[in-house]
Amino acid sequence: MGKRYERLTAPLVRDNGELRTASWDEALDRAAGGLQAVVRDHAGSATGMFSCSKATNEMNYLAQKFARVVLGSNNIDSCNRT
Repeated sequence: MGKRYERLTAPLVRDNGELRTASWDEALDRAAGGLQAVVRDHAGSATGMFSCSKATNEMNYLAQKFARVVLGSNNIDSCNRT
């Protein structure tokens, strides 16, 4: 049998270099805040989106729309070329 891995059952956030368990609301707020800071400080060119060719057309459309409208980025790619 292969290696056995333990799964995370709750999100973790870093405080003063240490990871601690957090609520989903706190973890999502931190992630959103970090993304907002990058867009604010560096514009959309500092962000990008990767989508999958196995996703539906609708999902890929939403991914590119999110990248362009919300993030302000034209940096979107997919695995279609591989």
